[in-house]
Amino acid sequence: MLAARTLQFIRPAQQSLCRSSTNAAPATSNLTYPESQSPNHHDLPSFLEYASRISMDVKSTTYVGTHYEYTAQSALERLGMSLKRIGGKSDYGIDLLGTWSLPSAAEPLKVLIQCKAFARKIEPAQARELEGAFVGAPTGWRGVGVLGLLVSQKPATKGVREALGRSRWPMGYVLCTPEGKILQMMWNRRAEQEGLEDISVGLKYAGGDAAQKEVLLTWKGEDIN
Repeated sequence: MLAARTLQFIRPAQQSLCRSSTNAAPATSNLTYPESQSPNHHDLPSFLEYASRISMDVKSTTYVGTHYEYTAQSALERLGMSLKRIGGKSDYGIDLLGTWSLPSAAEPLKVLIQCKAFARKIEPAQARELEGAFVGAPTGWRGVGVLGLLVSQKPATKGVREALGRSRWPMGYVLCTPEGKILQMMWNRRAEQEGLEDISVGLKYAGGDAAQKEVLLTWKGEDIN
C-alpha cells in the first residue's frame, strides 16, 4: 500500500518522503551511454540554434518534444542529476539517462526518464508504461540502484499516484513546467528502498514571492539543491 506521505501534492512545508534504504546502489563509473540520436544538438541552446537554422516548425511534435526534454534535463540537473538526452526513437520511450548523486545513497542512483510534453494530465496507463523502461533500459541501467521518473507539465492525478504506489519498480513523478520550474516531485516505497533515504521535499520561494516557487530537496535539514 502507498504511504500517504510518499505520494501527495507538495506543500510549502517540508515533508519526509523516505524510509531506510535496503539496497545499496552499484558503482556507476563504468556506465556506457547509447549514442545520441541527435548529433546536431546536445542541450537547449544548441537545439534552439539548430531549429532556427533549419526553420523547424515550432508547433511540430519534434520541436515541442525535444524542447521539453532539454528543459526537463536542465531543471533536473539543478537537483543534482547528471543526464544525457537519448531522444529520437529510443527503446521503451526513454528520453533521458544518467545518475543522481545523493547524500543518502552510498553510490549515485542511476536514473531513466520519460518526458511527456502534454498540455493535458497524464493517465495511469502512461505511468504504467514507465515500468517497460526498466525492461528495455541499457545494460548499465538494470538491476538495483535504478530510479525511473515520469516527467510531465501537469500535477499527478490520483490515478497516477495510485499506479506508482502499486508498482514493484522504483518510480517517481515530476511536474516540470514548460519554463523549467519543478513544482512537484514524489516517489513510491520501492524508490525509497533504492537510496532516497531521509530526502525531504518542500517548496522554496524566491524573495518570498509565491509566483516564484520551486521544489526544494533537503537531507537532515540541509539543502541538497
